[in-house]
Amino acid sequence: MRIFLVFYLISTSLMSQDKLPFKTIPGAPDNITTGTSLARMTQGIGFRYYWATEGLSAEDLKYRPSEEAQSMLETIKHIYGLSNMIFNAASGKENIRPLTDIPQDYANLRKVTLSFLEDASLLFLNASKEELTLMKVKFNRDGNRSSYPIWNLINGPLSDVLYHTGQIVSFRRTSGNPIAKGVNVFMGAKN
Repeated sequence: MRIFLVFYLISTSLMSQDKLPFKTIPGAPDNITTGTSLARMTQGIGFRYYWATEGLSAEDLKYRPSEEAQSMLETIKHIYGLSNMIFNAASGKENIRPLTDIPQDYANLRKVTLSFLEDASLLFLNASKEELTLMKVKFNRDGNRSSYPIWNLINGPLSDVLYHTGQIVSFRRTSGNPIAKGVNVFMGAKN
């Protein structure tokens, strides 16, 4: 059942290529559980990322605050890897490192990142209590395997995506292209 859900989520995300998720945050769940909390945090991240990356120009993507800092595009690629890690934890997959097959064109990179976040939030939302207790953040680095509790997603990749999305907001403001007016992160909508 779980494998079917993962394939269904991926295929529906890829079919809706022209409509990206998280322009708004979905309605709140009726109750607070581990799954709904992880899902809501992921949805909030998706919303922030959607608007932080909406309408970026080629010039914006090249922006870097200093010689040593990552460019905006390099930061977005890093967020892609983090969103992949979140999705892999939700779907029971290992994170193979070093990460390969990162989309090189910006539009596809953004779309896949948002799809990973959407699919992970749906998996968290629909997971049973038993499934959630079995979820792990798993790594495979050249055959060296490690595994961590699902809670490490909160202090690890979920927090990192928030951190780096804030960098994108700052970078684009500095490069002269601030996020759209009316984006309300508290309400999860654009006015």
